[in-house]
Amino acid sequence: MKRRRDNNEALAVFIANKAGIDTMLARLAALSANHFDADPASVNWGHVGTLEFYASQLKRITDSAFHEGEHAE
Repeated sequence: MKRRRDNNEALAVFIANKAGIDTMLARLAALSANHFDADPASVNWGHVGTLEFYASQLKRITDSAFHEGEHAE
């Protein structure tokens, strides 16, 4: 009985975390569709640096999720 309860609790936390990730991904997709709130006529190297930082953080996540880069098997 205890094992079933532990699995149910783990599943509930997993689903909550997944929902949080889905929300973050949707927000990022919307921000990307809006050029990360940058006016294309006013883009400067600061915008480039910010976007490179975002990309590097996302690459860490995708490398881990897909077993690529430093996480390759």
